[in-house]
Amino acid sequence: MITTPTDATPTDTTSTDTRVTDTGPTDTGPRGEPAPGPAEEPARFDPRATRIAVVLREDLPVWQRLNVTAFLSGGLAGAHPGLIGEPYEDADGTRYAAMFRQPVVVREADGEALRAAHRRAVDRGLTVAVFTADLFATGNDRDNRAAVRGVPRDRLDLVGLAVHGPRNAVDRALKGTRMHS
Repeated sequence: MITTPTDATPTDTTSTDTRVTDTGPTDTGPRGEPAPGPAEEPARFDPRATRIAVVLREDLPVWQRLNVTAFLSGGLAGAHPGLIGEPYEDADGTRYAAMFRQPVVVREADGEALRAAHRRAVDRGLTVAVFTADLFATGNDRDNRAAVRGVPRDRLDLVGLAVHGPRNAVDRALKGTRMHS
């Protein structure tokens, strides 16, 4: 936007009347509403817009479920930095890391339903992070990526996946999975 003086004349240099002129298109949200600016960011996410979901294979021990969930969530955060909110701060001024701006739905499934959900999520073009059984035996990111790269998609031994995308598309992709118990 440009601010331009409107009433100033060569003999009157004290005028403070200004007019704001819009110089470009206004950003809009998914329904045509004005997009929030930094100071106007909504305090709550729009649950109708997108969904983050993790699906775990039902036979994993608890420690592996937790580990896989953490790794997969980090994958989505890396793929979509806009999913992350602002840093936290307590009343004493101690700062804490930012977290997702919306909840993460955690689901579980048997191996067959997990593979079907993976196939549908990939086919729908959703952002997908995968964790395979082979990754429990590696110790670093390079070896993790090599373990996944060495196996065709339909033969991955999936123990978990994370998905982000439009809410309805995520829900359809995860059909056949159930809420984690």
